[in-house]
Amino acid sequence: MQFAPAYVERQPQTAEEEAYKFLLEAICGGRYRKGERLIAEDIATEIGMSRMPVREAFRRLDAQGLVTLRPNRGAVVSGLDIDELHEVFEMRSALEGLAVRVAVGRINERQLAALERMLDEMDDYRDDGAQWVRRHRAFHEHLCSFSGRPRLMKQIFALYSLIEAPMRLWLQHGEKPLSAREEHAVILEAIRSGDAAKAEAVVREHIEGTVPALIQFLQSEK
Repeated sequence: MQFAPAYVERQPQTAEEEAYKFLLEAICGGRYRKGERLIAEDIATEIGMSRMPVREAFRRLDAQGLVTLRPNRGAVVSGLDIDELHEVFEMRSALEGLAVRVAVGRINERQLAALERMLDEMDDYRDDGAQWVRRHRAFHEHLCSFSGRPRLMKQIFALYSLIEAPMRLWLQHGEKPLSAREEHAVILEAIRSGDAAKAEAVVREHIEGTVPALIQFLQSEK
């Protein structure tokens, strides 16, 4: 089962959108690694289109911080250093905390049950790091989407795209976060209680608690 953010409208894809989504998935999935040069001609040939939409997709990814455009050299996958990773998680903590605080009171029991089923699916993929990260992201984005704040959701989506590749690498080759199910269940309990401040605090603690183990793993990989 594939998840899509609840705030995204499904419209026919332009060539630029197709190229963008192809590159986004390839970068987030670790196919293209930090420092790797992306050649528009090769990518255009692979996905069956002209170079122009691919170059437009490069510009979009550059604006998001996922690639760096270099004159006459195409695009290079950016990646994050340790300080940048800290910053992104700080931003995630603040923005997702806000989204959940706003969402409390808007989420009914049926929606909470659906979120719990998403946690069950995460458990089903504990041995597949890439799929677990995909479902983990889907859970967080679906939860935050109940805030009803599309601009806020776009920022959260962009932050996830920056960290998905290192998260997948960590969970495919490092130790799995054994407490993940319990931490996510606590978030839902706080929402169910109707305490918006508590729900925000729990989400922020959960996100910030990920950073030390992730950074320790990334440093060990150097």
